[in-house]
Amino acid sequence: MGMMSVTVTLARSATSVADARDSARTFLERLVRPIAAEAADGVILVVSELVTNALRHGGGTCTLDLNAHPAGIEVAVHDRSPQGPRMRTPDLNGGTGGFGWPMVNRLAHTTAVTRRPAGKTVMALIAR
Repeated sequence: MGMMSVTVTLARSATSVADARDSARTFLERLVRPIAAEAADGVILVVSELVTNALRHGGGTCTLDLNAHPAGIEVAVHDRSPQGPRMRTPDLNGGTGGFGWPMVNRLAHTTAVTRRPAGKTVMALIAR
């Protein structure tokens, strides 16, 4: 199976997260070897969460890379903040979040955060 990839650059706007999800859906629809519906839903959720956080906490712009591998779909989001995501107790009453990074870690086979001079990359591999 050949690899397939796509890169999308996003700026914070009212539609940027929806645009990222749409790009991910289109990418998944074009795969020569489709993935299971449950895995596709996981990819869309991970894209939504990582892009939302990158735009909110990472300087207002980010780049989304999607790569198809035999083992799964790699979602990588690059932003300008050196601060990585962290596990914290979800806030059930105050609306301050804490649900996203645990969710990403449950949906992904592996996750990694790589710090770069210009920010960081957060990667999640969702198994086929």
